[in-house]
Amino acid sequence: MYAIVDLETTGGRPGEHRITEFACYVYNGEEVVDEFSTLINPERKIPYQITRITGIDDKMVRTAPKFYEVAKRIFEITDGKIFVAHNVNFDYGFLKYEFESLGGTFVRKKLCTANYSRKILPGKRSYSLGALCKEYGIEIRNRHRAAGDAEATVKLLKLLLGVESMKTVDLFTDQRLREINGVAQLEIINRLPNTTGVYYFHDANDELIYIGKSKHIRSRVLSHFATNLTNKSREMKQRIADINFEECGSELIALLKESQEIKNHQPIYNRAQRRKSYTYGIFVRQNESGYDELKLEKLAKDDIPLSSFTTKMAGREFLHGTVEKFGLCQKLCGLYPAETSCFHYNIGLCGGACIGDETPESYNEKVQEAIAHLRFLHDSFVIVDIGRNEQESSLVMVENGRYLGYGFIDDSITIHDPVECKEYITHFDDNRDVRQIIRSYLDKNPVKKIIPFQVG
Repeated sequence: MYAIVDLETTGGRPGEHRITEFACYVYNGEEVVDEFSTLINPERKIPYQITRITGIDDKMVRTAPKFYEVAKRIFEITDGKIFVAHNVNFDYGFLKYEFESLGGTFVRKKLCTANYSRKILPGKRSYSLGALCKEYGIEIRNRHRAAGDAEATVKLLKLLLGVESMKTVDLFTDQRLREINGVAQLEIINRLPNTTGVYYFHDANDELIYIGKSKHIRSRVLSHFATNLTNKSREMKQRIADINFEECGSELIALLKESQEIKNHQPIYNRAQRRKSYTYGIFVRQNESGYDELKLEKLAKDDIPLSSFTTKMAGREFLHGTVEKFGLCQKLCGLYPAETSCFHYNIGLCGGACIGDETPESYNEKVQEAIAHLRFLHDSFVIVDIGRNEQESSLVMVENGRYLGYGFIDDSITIHDPVECKEYITHFDDNRDVRQIIRSYLDKNPVKKIIPFQVG
C-alpha cells in the first residue's frame, strides 16, 4: 500500500519554512482507496514568489487549520504505508520536522518517484514531474497545488510499476500470456497505434470487459499487461482475448467517448470508474430572506448541478475557494454553521449577508458572478480541436448549455454558420459527467478555437 504525498510550503527548508498545503492519495496498486487534502495555516507570511508559483496566498490560509490540528489525520493516512513523493526527501523532511516540533516522531519507508524514474526510464533529459507527465500523457490538474501534483504522482507511480514488471517478467515465454486465442500477444499489441483514443478489451466470448482512454493507446495497453499487482488485474489480463481501439485525435473526445461507452456497456472491470462517478454537486437555492445560497448536496439521478465532484471533500474544498474568490458568506454556503455571523464576517471578509448587513440584491450579484464562473463561458458554442489526422478537425457542440455530441470535419470544408456543424455531429446524451469533463478540459487545456453562436 502506498501513501502518495505532495506538499506546498513557504520555502525550501524545514524549520525555517512551513507547510501551506498537504495532499495524500492511498493507492493499493490498482486504485485510490483513500484521500485527504487540506490547506494549512503556516502561521507566517507566504513570500510573494511562492504565491506566484502555487497561487496560495495569506488570505487563503488565514482560516485554514494549523498543522497540529490535522497532524492526527496525516499520521493515520500514511501509517503502515510506503511514503511516496516526487523528490521524496523534501516532503518527508517537512513532515518529519513538523511532527518532531510537536514532540512526536514520523518514520515511514520511502519511495522517490524521481529516483525510481531514473532507474526504470533511463536516458531522459529531465526527471521533473512536469517533464515526465508531459512525455507520458499524464494530465496534471492544478499544477503546483498539492492535490493536483499528488494525483499526477499516483499515475506516474502506476506507470513505473507497470514498466518495471514488464522488464522483470518475460511475458512472452509464459504460454498462458504468450498467446491470446492463438494470436501472439505481441502481435496484437503491436497493431495498436500510439495515438489518442479509446481501447476495448474483449474476452473469449466477445464480451466487452474493459474500456480505457489514453493519449498513447499502445503504451497504456502494454502497461495493463505488465501489471501484476492485484488479483483483479491478473484476472482481467488472463481473460483478454482481443483488443480493439478507436482513434479520437482530440483528448477531449476520447474522454467523452470513454464516459459514454462505460455508461452504455457497463464493463465488469470498469467498476472502479463507476464508483468514482460524480456524487456531489453545487446548486443555487434562494432562502426565505431572498439570499441566493450556493449549496453542496448529494446528487440525485437526474440532477444537473452547476459543478459536480467525486467526493464531498473535493466539493467542500472547491466551495471554500469560491467563497474566498467572490467574497461570499460561509454561513449561507453551508460551510460555517452558526446562529449569528460567520467567521469571515468577524475578520472582515464577509459583507454581512449572514446577519442582514448586506442586502440580498448586493449579495446575489456576487453569487451570480460566481455562478457565471461555474457555467460554460457561452450558452452555445462549438469547440474546434485537432482531428484524427492532419486533414481534419474535431468538433464538440454545446447548445443552450446542453451537450449535443461530437464529430469530425474535413478542413477543406468551409463553415459559414456554427449551427452548420450539427451536420457533422453524432448526438449523445447530455449529463452532468460530460458537462464536467468539458468544463474541466477547457479550464486546463488549449484548443484550436471556441466558436460561440446564438440559437435563433
